Amino acid sequence: MRGLVERIADARRGDSSETLAAAFLLAATVAALVWANSAWGETYRAFWHTPLSVTVGTHGIELDLQHWVNDGLMALFFFVVGLEVKREFAMGELRDTSRAAVPIVAALAGLAVPALLFLLLNPSGPASAAWGVVISTDTAFVLGLLAVVGPSRALRLRVFLMTLAVADDVGALAIIAVVYTDDLRVGPLLVSFLGLALVLVLRRMRVWRGAGYLVVSLVTWTAMYLSGVHPTLAGVMIALLLPVYPPRRREVEHAAALTRAFRQSPNPEYARAARLGLERAVSVNERLMRLYQPYTAFLVVPIFALANAGVVLSRETLTAAATSPLTWGIVLGLVIGKFVGITGATALFARIRPQALAPGLTFPQIAGGAALSGVGFTISLFIVDLALEDPLLQDEARVGVLSASVIAALLGWGVFALGNRLAPPPAGPPKKLLRPVGRRDHVRGPLDAPLTVVEYGDFECPFCSKATGVARELREHFGDRLRYVFRHYPLDDYHPHARYAAQAAEAAAVQGKFWEMHDTLFRHSDDLERDAVDGYAATVGLDMDRYEEDMRTGDFVTRVEDDELDALTSELPGTPAFYLGGADTPRRHDGPHDTATMIRELEKLLT
Repeated sequence: MRGLVERIADARRGDSSETLAAAFLLAATVAALVWANSAWGETYRAFWHTPLSVTVGTHGIELDLQHWVNDGLMALFFFVVGLEVKREFAMGELRDTSRAAVPIVAALAGLAVPALLFLLLNPSGPASAAWGVVISTDTAFVLGLLAVVGPSRALRLRVFLMTLAVADDVGALAIIAVVYTDDLRVGPLLVSFLGLALVLVLRRMRVWRGAGYLVVSLVTWTAMYLSGVHPTLAGVMIALLLPVYPPRRREVEHAAALTRAFRQSPNPEYARAARLGLERAVSVNERLMRLYQPYTAFLVVPIFALANAGVVLSRETLTAAATSPLTWGIVLGLVIGKFVGITGATALFARIRPQALAPGLTFPQIAGGAALSGVGFTISLFIVDLALEDPLLQDEARVGVLSASVIAALLGWGVFALGNRLAPPPAGPPKKLLRPVGRRDHVRGPLDAPLTVVEYGDFECPFCSKATGVARELREHFGDRLRYVFRHYPLDDYHPHARYAAQAAEAAAVQGKFWEMHDTLFRHSDDLERDAVDGYAATVGLDMDRYEEDMRTGDFVTRVEDDELDALTSELPGTPAFYLGGADTPRRHDGPHDTATMIRELEKLLT
């Protein structure tokens, strides 16, 4: 138990591992199957069907343990999913529609094609209601498997699958809300809406502590359960209403002042004030997601698997499943439907918009990721319980989900292995510039110059600061024959202020003063505290009201991350990193970064 607590603590500090979370889920699944098929198998169903009631006066709710897990604990899981969805739309990958277009289209196809294939085998009857079982992807399993069987350079693929999973979750949650609702009772439903309205009121009042929402959330969950709507949706809807925003400057400064006060006079009062000030600077969404995500990954979801994956694999069950259109419909939908839908939609979209795929993301990688997406598991098992009432059909469906998950994992491994065989990755780091120079880049010199120098740099790196002199001398030597491009590669482990400086440079670019900010930041690379960077923004003549608002709400995080992902995919060891070449063929420069060496390399290209 202590080891588990330590793992959760590590995850809350940011050291979580998708592979570890997937391992917990797999272990719980195996434990459920072993328990259900052991000599003590009868105790499995008896335990999870043990009734438990919660009463207040003459009113109460009585459920068995399995449904407390499915309806209660899983509400926390879906709450975290809702927090992730809200954050991605507000501040993450789904904010930039151009970045998210391909995985969103792929996710939609990954919802529709599996459902259609399932309905081909189950067009009518009780089993047809289970078409929702094949729509969702288990993010924990997929990312864990990707780390084990995926390619070594899979950063772009991971981002693609993460974005796809979020869009997939949105679709799955919408389908659960619309399709899998029991008999509706208006009175409790109105109470649940009142609870959601109170959440909005608390938000308008700028209530920032999670505890302020707890009582309202419990009432809303209870009312939604009594209304006939699946109560896990209360978690989703509350999460979507909670505020999410980048830290506000005044609150960050207030927290810093409180922290300084505690450092000067350490006492319990100042400690509490400093802690509350730090918490207030971060949105409720992000604080609650960081608090609960490890518990859902390492406790809630494994407990759910333990309660729902225990299928008795008797000869009768396996024989029935082997001849069941329900079982084969689930396998066909998850394994083939996800693979064909995601891969096909991505290929079609990329054909229509050739530049839509992120650089470094290949079709063999997408095909492998699409195959892994057939692991539906958590939400698939969840919908089995919602869609089917017959225990025999439920067992057939669970066999289908488990079988599809195993087949999808093996298929993903096979596709990745085949891709590596047909198109072996380079033995070393790629030499060619991953992303061609384009309109998004910051360029000094004529756009049609015959020579190109691309630098991946870090504003806090002393070697990059020195390299600015080299870049200037190169431009002076070659004149209009050279274009110089700067891209961001902040090294957070060594330079804690570099990322903020990069974002500030992008905010300056919006006002047409990127290069002025670029030069100023490098002149002061040894002093890049936030206040100092903001002061430099003022000295270069930026509209500070616009600058501050852009820094808080702009897309500069993703803009800097795009450059960073290019650098990581190219396995750049550090900064500065240079690419030299013609307009369309810059290649990595592995030699010294002095002016004379680089002039010689560029002059060879001219001759």
